[in-house]
Amino acid sequence: MAKYLDVHPDNPQPRVISQVAQMLRDDALIAYPTDSGYALGVRLDSQTGADRIRQIRRLDGKHHFTLVCSDFAQLGQFVHLDNYQFRAIKAATPGPYTFILPATGEVPKRFAHPKKRTVGVRIPEHRVVQALLRELGEPILSSTLILPDVDEQPTDGWTIKEELDHLVDAVIDAGEVIAEPTTVVDFSDGPGEVVRVGSGDPSRFA
Repeated sequence: MAKYLDVHPDNPQPRVISQVAQMLRDDALIAYPTDSGYALGVRLDSQTGADRIRQIRRLDGKHHFTLVCSDFAQLGQFVHLDNYQFRAIKAATPGPYTFILPATGEVPKRFAHPKKRTVGVRIPEHRVVQALLRELGEPILSSTLILPDVDEQPTDGWTIKEELDHLVDAVIDAGEVIAEPTTVVDFSDGPGEVVRVGSGDPSRFA
């Protein structure tokens, strides 16, 4: 049964955030809110988490996970950036964008694109996630919480608790969120190319 944690959206309780961070260190799978809807997340070096996410979402082994980072300094440890990419991404973060970039050696091979060695990264603008990432001290390996065979995705923690009670270890509820995906910008081949338009303004990368 999943632990249900009610967190204040603007002033997340440090005790609860610390509890969630420790659960992640202990290989937990969590459902947590972001600025673009709920996500499923595990620690980057989790041995079981990625497979559990694939099972919940019915994904194959080719699914690309995203590294959710606390800030630009942390993001820079896991991807290679040239000067143009640095300026463009720094100006757009934090926010509802996912960037596809060449991965550094810090990213396990099983989570990078097998041919391009790229990975998706993002810095969300959500106080609960920011607090959790600071407490954890490392990125959260994440995938958008999209349930199979469902027309509308859940936007509140209690609904997720009812749906996934025996499939995740914890649900963090910080109030209702808007389930709108991020805008995805691919920087793997030079200048940024918008490959999915979502909640982030794509015009800055036109």
